[in-house]
Parts: sequence; structure tokens; C-alpha cells
Amino acid sequence: MTDDISRGSHFTRRAFFKSMGALGVTAGVGALGIAYGYNVEPHRIQVERVALALPRLPGAFDGLTIAHLSDLHLGPYVSEEHLLRAVQMTNALKPDVIALTGDLVNSSWRFIQPCAEIISKFEAPLGVYAVLGNHDYWVGFLELMLQQMQKARVTLLRNQAIPLTRGGSTIYLVGIDDLLQRLANVRRALDRVPANACKIALMHEPDFADISAQAEIDLQLSGHSHGGQVRLPFIGPLVLPKYGKKYPMGLYRVGNFTRLYTTRGVGVLPPAVRFNCPPEITLLTLTTT
Repeated sequence: MTDDISRGSHFTRRAFFKSMGALGVTAGVGALGIAYGYNVEPHRIQVERVALALPRLPGAFDGLTIAHLSDLHLGPYVSEEHLLRAVQMTNALKPDVIALTGDLVNSSWRFIQPCAEIISKFEAPLGVYAVLGNHDYWVGFLELMLQQMQKARVTLLRNQAIPLTRGGSTIYLVGIDDLLQRLANVRRALDRVPANACKIALMHEPDFADISAQAEIDLQLSGHSHGGQVRLPFIGPLVLPKYGKKYPMGLYRVGNFTRLYTTRGVGVLPPAVRFNCPPEITLLTLTTT
């Protein structure tokens, strides 16, 4: 009887210590994951290269490259050094066009001028173009933002289109204002654009693509969702924002005609963590076939 109790107690102690060891390993892995998510992945900017055929792209624009960045979020959680590195990486790609799809700053108007100084360093022969996102409006001081973007030589498109001409052919960059602020007006943006022209829309919120498809926009570039920032295996993103839930990351076909690319963005919002969802610069190469 004593031996049985002793053996049972021994087994219980062994099971206990084994369980505690497993818990210790799990806690250690969890701590490493958290440290990685806060201190490593948010700074590991990746370049995603996407080749995309647009049927209405004029032959003169075959091979056009667009560097697409979004959600810079310069502010308490994203440093100037991080954005400078993104600019340097983008310039090294030698894109024809640079497109910024909103949320340039975060938290305070005090970040507007430093952000403008950084993005003034972008280099692209056909220009740098941008739309504003919800956070750009939430910090206020819109006039300061407009002045600083002009000073940085960034063409800010607010429900308007601008032609790009090459070899006698023309395509249109269409900037659609922020959806969350109820400022989006695709009809106004396309007012002077020929119906059959190739149109590339910059729009902060990706779920607007359903409307872009109705307007027969060839390609919409968006951000806003950050890809979720944290994406767990077999589960996907834990949290997605309004108007960023349907098309949160990557390349989509919307309807029968429109293509959409949603970038994971360059910066972060609190909690300032990324896991399985690193920051992104997208280099799109457009082709006719």
C-alpha cells in the first residue's frame, strides 16, 4: 500500500514538473514572439514586386513602374529614421512614379513638416503623387498639410485626376479623397477623364474598390488595413479597420475588370507590433499583356 502511494506520488511530481517545463517553454516562446513583434518585424521593410497586365494600358506605358507606399504614420510609433530608410529603399528601385495612399502622419500636426521634409527626398521622373487618409484629417491643420505637400513637390490629388503622357499616349492618375471622412467623390474625380482611358486610382481605403469597379477604373492602389499588423497562421488578421476588411492585403480582381492592390503599409499603429505581416514597399510593373 505504501509502495503504491509512493509510486503515485512520484508519478504526480514527475507529471507536475513536466507540465511546468512545458509551460516554461511556451512562455519563453511567447515572450520571444512578443519581443520579435515589437522590436524586429516592424522595422523589416520588404519590397514586394508585382507584375500586372492592364488591357487598356497604352503600349507606350508598357513596363511602367510604380512604387506604392502607404500608412507612413510618422509619429510616436514610427521614427524619422524608419521613413528615411523607406525613402532610400524606394529610390533605389528607380520607379517611374511614386504613389502614396494616405495616412502620412499620426497623432499630431507637429509631424506634418518633418514628414514633408522626408518625402521631399523621393525621386521619380514622372512625379510623386498622394492622397490623404483618415489620420491625416484627424490631426487637423489641413492647410498646413497642403502647403507642406506642395513644398515637398508632392502632387496631392483630392477628387481629381492628372494625365501622364508618354510617346503621344496618355493614362490618368485619379486621386479619390478619404472615404471615412465622407469626402470620396469618384464622379468628380473622373469628370474630365475620357471614359475609355486607362485609369489608376489612389484611394486610402481598399474596400472602395467595389465603387471603383462600377466606374471601370483599371487599377486601385490602397493601404489603410496594414494587413492587420498581426496575422496568425490558419487564422489570418486579428483586427481590421472599417473599409479595410474585405480586401485587406495583396492583389485582387474586383468585378470583371478592376484590379486592386492593398499594401501592408510602412508604419504601425498601437499596439506597435507586427507579426507575420512586415512593412511593405510595393513595386508594380504594368504591362499590356
